Amino acid sequence: MAANYFNFVANTELIKQLNYAMIYRLIVQQNPISRIQLAKMSHLAPASITKITRQLLKNKLIKEIDVQQSTGGRPAVSLVANTTPFHAIAIQLSRTDITIELYDLGGHRLATQCHALTSFLQADVECHLLSIIGQFLSIHQDKLAHLIAIAVVMPGLLDPEKGIVKYTPHINVNNWDIAAVIKQQFAVPCYIGNDVQSIALAEHFFGAAKTVDDSILIRVQHGIGSGVIINRQLFVNHNQSMGEIGHIQIDPLGERCHCGNFGCLEQTVMNSTIERRAKQLLEQGYTTHLTLNNCCLRQICLLANQQDELCTHLIQQVGKDLGRAVAILVNLFNPQMIVIAGEITTAAEILLPMIDSALSSQTLAAFRHNLILCRSLLDDHSAIGAFAIIQQAMLNGTLLTTLIKEIE
Repeated sequence: MAANYFNFVANTELIKQLNYAMIYRLIVQQNPISRIQLAKMSHLAPASITKITRQLLKNKLIKEIDVQQSTGGRPAVSLVANTTPFHAIAIQLSRTDITIELYDLGGHRLATQCHALTSFLQADVECHLLSIIGQFLSIHQDKLAHLIAIAVVMPGLLDPEKGIVKYTPHINVNNWDIAAVIKQQFAVPCYIGNDVQSIALAEHFFGAAKTVDDSILIRVQHGIGSGVIINRQLFVNHNQSMGEIGHIQIDPLGERCHCGNFGCLEQTVMNSTIERRAKQLLEQGYTTHLTLNNCCLRQICLLANQQDELCTHLIQQVGKDLGRAVAILVNLFNPQMIVIAGEITTAAEILLPMIDSALSSQTLAAFRHNLILCRSLLDDHSAIGAFAIIQQAMLNGTLLTTLIKEIE
């Protein structure tokens, strides 16, 4: 009997969370929207809409505005999200530094700092991270109205549900429960996530992919990562790891990858590989404006845009190899949009046509019809991916209901 009661309570709470999340999500996405429209779109009873919106208004998560009707007369009242009173800390933990930023719930970046990462031991990084957060909060106290959450993203294999980092390539971790540590220290919910998957979410919420339901983001940097959005949700498996595009074999006779295989995409298109190949061609005497003293990817892209033959060839080769892997993802997931991110997209006018050519020849005609290929609209050096995780928690109700209970 007791078990049935607790199951009933749990199910009631879940239904409440889902309903609140649905209404808040509709208000955020439609912005503005009337209560009548909410009832039609959500299929909830008008009484339920009134109850939920009253609670959201009470907690200042939404607000009413007057929208003038086209026929004239008294303005209609609609609802919009109230984003400015609530703030979140977003952190990107990269291979060399820590970027920490302050956002309001509208996704507006209010402050940013970058700190070097000098030690790669778990205990040292944790101590450094807690110190940075504390200092950041102290410095920007005047901008903070209500801190609702902190999120941290990094490369590697993470368990977002448990808040544990299982593996990250630049820090020697042992089931690092960083989310619990941050939550205990600063008394707010903490979320963690994979950096590339979080960028895919950010692109869906705030970037190029916000107009479509299904998209794939691919980032080319120190490695190759991807994030898949299906029906407006991040697509992950039981192990929270999807989209390991970097280890698709492109050249069976290629170099050995750290994974043990040969000719992985990661070994042919990541930044350091492009730079190394450029140096090899320079040493072989190819004519170019590139020099051994300035052979970074940024310069390669710059000269490619200026029609330097060698640099153009390098970017085109990346496009061909990347296109083969992207074609596999298109045939698997049939997305509406492919978004390419990373510094190499500064040569997008050379890169994207090569990827598009591979898609045209290697994907199903029905799948490439109306498929959009574009570059990321987001700053790849920001922590907006971490903020996207917080946004997701608001829209699915997990953070939203916690926030309502806290304010009550």
